[in-house]
Amino acid sequence: MEIANHLILVAGLLFILSILASVLSPRLGVPVLLVFLIIGMLAGEDGPGGLDFHDFSLANLAGTAALAVVLFDGGMRTRMATFRVGLRPAVSLATVGVFVTASIVGAFAAWVLDLPLLEGLLLGAIVGSTDAAAVFSLLHSNAVHLNERVTSALEIESGTNDPMAVFLTLGLLEYLSAPADYVWYEAIVFLVQQMGLGVLIGIYGGRALVWSLNRLNLSDSLYPLMALFSGLLIFGLTASLHGSGFLAVYLAGIVLGNRRVRAFGGIRRFHDGVAWTSQIGMFVILGLLVTPSKLLPLAIPGLLISLVLILVARPLAVALALAPFRFPLREQGYIAWVGLRGSVPIVLATFPWLAGIDNAGLIFNVAFFIVLVSLVVQGWSVGPMARLLGLQMPATTALVHRSDFDLPGTRGYEIVSYLIGENSPLIGLKSKALPIDDTSRIVCIARRGKVISYREWGTLRAGDYIAMLAKEDELPKLDEVFRADHVAPKLEAAATRFFGEFNIDIKAPAMALSDAYGLDLPESARDRTVVEFFRSVIPRPVVGDRLRLGDMELVVKKMDNDRIIEIGLRLPH
Repeated sequence: MEIANHLILVAGLLFILSILASVLSPRLGVPVLLVFLIIGMLAGEDGPGGLDFHDFSLANLAGTAALAVVLFDGGMRTRMATFRVGLRPAVSLATVGVFVTASIVGAFAAWVLDLPLLEGLLLGAIVGSTDAAAVFSLLHSNAVHLNERVTSALEIESGTNDPMAVFLTLGLLEYLSAPADYVWYEAIVFLVQQMGLGVLIGIYGGRALVWSLNRLNLSDSLYPLMALFSGLLIFGLTASLHGSGFLAVYLAGIVLGNRRVRAFGGIRRFHDGVAWTSQIGMFVILGLLVTPSKLLPLAIPGLLISLVLILVARPLAVALALAPFRFPLREQGYIAWVGLRGSVPIVLATFPWLAGIDNAGLIFNVAFFIVLVSLVVQGWSVGPMARLLGLQMPATTALVHRSDFDLPGTRGYEIVSYLIGENSPLIGLKSKALPIDDTSRIVCIARRGKVISYREWGTLRAGDYIAMLAKEDELPKLDEVFRADHVAPKLEAAATRFFGEFNIDIKAPAMALSDAYGLDLPESARDRTVVEFFRSVIPRPVVGDRLRLGDMELVVKKMDNDRIIEIGLRLPH
C-alpha cells in the first residue's frame, strides 16, 4: 500500500511540475516538450529525484499508447482542405524523405561511432522520421503563423512518416537478429501491408466511429470516451494485423474531425486535455529512462551526427522529396529546418533493447542525444526562422476565442469571440447593423471587464468583446468582418508590409503592370490577366504566396477555395 501511495504522489508531482513549467516555457522561448523531457531526466537516477527506472518494455508501451492518442487528436485538428495542397508533397517527405535521411545519417553514424554499417543504418532509421507531438505542438502555438502549403505539408508528413521509420527499423532489426533467415522481398510485402492496412482500417474505422457516435444515445460524458477508446481500438486492431496503427489512428482522427458528429465539441475539448496528458507522461517517462551521465561521453559524436542530420541529411531529403512540386526555396528551407525529432525516435530506440542487439545501449543514448539537440536547436528557433525567411504571416483575424457548442437537434455550431479594435469601422454601429448572416447570433457583449445587459449594448465601442453563435462554415465571413488589422495600428502596418500597399485588379491585363510600373514582364504574360499570369507561374497558390517582379512583388491576399480573389502589390522597402 505504501508503494502505491508513493507512486501516486510522485506521478502527481511530476505532472503538476510539467504543467506549471508549460506556462513558463513560452516566456523563456523553450519548447514545452523539451521541458517535459528535462523534468523526467531530473527525476531520474542522475537527478535530484533519484528514481531508478530502466523498464524499456513499459516505456515502449507507454510511448506507443501516448503517440496513438496524440496522432488521433492531431488528425481531428487536421482540416481535409489542407490535403488539397499538402498531401502529395507530405507523402513524398514521409517516404522518400525518411529513406534519404536514414541512409545519410546511418552511413555517417557508422563511421563516427565505429559501428557495422547495418547498425549505423539502424540508428539512421530510428531518427529518420519527424515527431508528430513536437510538430503539432509548435505549429499550433501562437508564435508561428505560416501559409497553408507549409503548414499542411509539415502536419501531414509528421502524421504519416512513422510507418516508413517503423518499417526500416523493424526490417533492419530482423536482419541483424537472423541474417540467414532474412528474405528481402518479405520486407517489401511488410511495407505494403503496413501502409495498406493502415489506410483501409483507418478510413473505414473512422467512418464506423462517426456512424456510431451519431446513432448511439449516450450520456454527454461518454461520447468523448467512446471516441478515445475507439481510436485505441483502431490502433490495436491494425497493429495486431501487422498494419501501421499510427497511420490508421491518424486517418481515423481526420475522418472524425471532418464530419458532422454529435457532441463533437465535448470530444475535441476532452481529447485536447488527454493529448496533453499523453505528451507529458510520454516525455517524462522517456526522460526517466535515460541516464544523463552516459550521454556525456557521446557528446561530440552525438553532436556531429545531429549536425549532419539537421544541416545535411534533412535539407537534402527535403530537396529530393519536394523536387516535383515546385516549392519555393525559402519554404523548402523552412520545412528542412522544422524536421523536429521527439518521442518517436526515443520509442523506436527501445526496439533494439527489446530485440537484444549488442549495441542497443549505444544506439539508444545517441538517439536520445539527437532528440535533445533537435528540440534545443530547431525547436527554439521555429518562430525566428519563419521570420528570417519571410514566411511569418500577420494575423488575419481579430478572433480571440472559439469553442464548439452542441445544440440539441443540430451540429456544427461554435461560440466565437472577437475584439473590436481602435481602428475598426464597426465602431458606432448597433448590433443589428453588423454585416453578418441571419444565422449568426450575438450571444453577449463584454465591456470594461464585465458582460453588459442587452439594453445597454447601444453602439459598439473600441475594446468591446463580442461573442457570437455561428456555424463553422460561416467563420471565414466573420473573420473578414472582424479583421485583425482593425485591432491595432501595428497589426495593420504588419499586414500592409506583408500583403502590399495596394490591391491589384486581378482581371486587368497583366501587361498593364508593365505600363503602370515599368515592370519587365515575360512574354508568357501577354494576352493574360493578372490572375492568369500569377497562376501560370504558381499553379497551386495559397494565401501569402509571392511573385517577384523586379523590385516589386504580387502577393495573394485572399482566396475562395482554389480561386484567387484578391492580390496585393508590395512595393520595394
